[in-house]
Amino acid sequence: MDRARLQHLLARESAEAERRNPRSQAAYARADHLFGRVPMTWMNKTAGAFPRYLATARGARITDIDGHEYIDFCLGDTGAMAGHSPEVVAAAVQRRFADQGGATAMLPTEDAEWVGAELTRRFGLSHWSFSLTATDANRWAIRLARAVTGRSKILVNSYSYHGSVDESLIVVGPDGRGVSRPGNVGAPCDVTLTSRVAEFNDLDQLERELAHGDVAAVLMEPALTNIGIVLPEPGYLAGVRELTRRHGVLLINDETHTFSAGPGGCTAAWDLEPDMLTIGKAIGGGIPAGAYGLSAELADRLLGLGDLDLVDMGGVGGTLAGNALSVAAMRATLEHVLTDAAFERMGKLAERFEAGVQQAVDAHALPWSVSRLGARTEYRFADPAPRTGTASAAVADPELEDFLHLYLANRGILMTPFHNMALMCPATTEADVDAHTDVFSVALARLAG
Repeated sequence: MDRARLQHLLARESAEAERRNPRSQAAYARADHLFGRVPMTWMNKTAGAFPRYLATARGARITDIDGHEYIDFCLGDTGAMAGHSPEVVAAAVQRRFADQGGATAMLPTEDAEWVGAELTRRFGLSHWSFSLTATDANRWAIRLARAVTGRSKILVNSYSYHGSVDESLIVVGPDGRGVSRPGNVGAPCDVTLTSRVAEFNDLDQLERELAHGDVAAVLMEPALTNIGIVLPEPGYLAGVRELTRRHGVLLINDETHTFSAGPGGCTAAWDLEPDMLTIGKAIGGGIPAGAYGLSAELADRLLGLGDLDLVDMGGVGGTLAGNALSVAAMRATLEHVLTDAAFERMGKLAERFEAGVQQAVDAHALPWSVSRLGARTEYRFADPAPRTGTASAAVADPELEDFLHLYLANRGILMTPFHNMALMCPATTEADVDAHTDVFSVALARLAG
């Protein structure tokens, strides 16, 4: 890679983004009362000097306040995997909020049992409860795991993603031992007091960590998704399940991102058998929603512990968890939008996306790799694809990523700003995918000179 050429191209695309988006730039400059000038600081993770500001969004399309339309492969970093404002979800939310009334009343609705039964059909776990985010679901799952096992530590994979859960912000350091993830903000204690860590795809390291006898649960993504897609090697997930059972450790699958693998996520697609499962973002069709599921055996064990106050102590995400509006949105999304048939179509589109990117990479003999997880596709600047989170983090190239993201955005295509990921939704078309292939191919040609 000619770094001088890359810097020149990046500067040109940055200048073009400023020229094209004066209203977004001005809105950002005026946002003096927002911490970091954005309503949520992650929104600053964007290529260029300022984020584009949202005007409208429908299906797989977004329009910014400067009037530019984009094919959206970011989809709210999975939160809008159902597409933006699906009509049936919008109607369900309108009906619940405006017609029936009562977005949150601290009373259950009949929709909740339907959603629980549907999640059981998809994922296999028999008992469900709701939160507003997957982070909240993970926090409660961790508390339940500690309560039922009497153990204090949680094991995660290096560079896995479980929201802002304190216990998950640990990575494998250069000496093979756990250390706080770089940049961690305001950790309440040394993360090694609460957590252990093992590399994804490393059963030997996992066994060494579990052998200490202090791990309550392994909290993991069945495939890493937030450091580039890192897929499990043959036999790895079966090995994790065998080791956790041998050491009396609960297994929690976080399917928030890996839900892209199919209507039942990786758990159904790969016949996994977790003790608990957490999920959020996509299941509410864009309305804040999350859930955690428990196996029948674990639910019975917990309900049999007479010294636990499962009603009021510890909390599961606040008063709004399981509110009528979120539950109505979940039912509409699962029943009518993110259906089995929709996932089949989304998977085929992702295959087409993967093939287009691979063809462009091969045309320039770049040492990059492309990985796919159902409806989600991602490329990394390494070949072969990294097999661990640490290895994937090591091949990041922020300058190159920024150029590609800006080049695409300046030509009407949005990718997930955190990494080189594209997600399909039910409204995505083959033409959308092919448009990305065309623009991406030209971007690589510009890099090659």
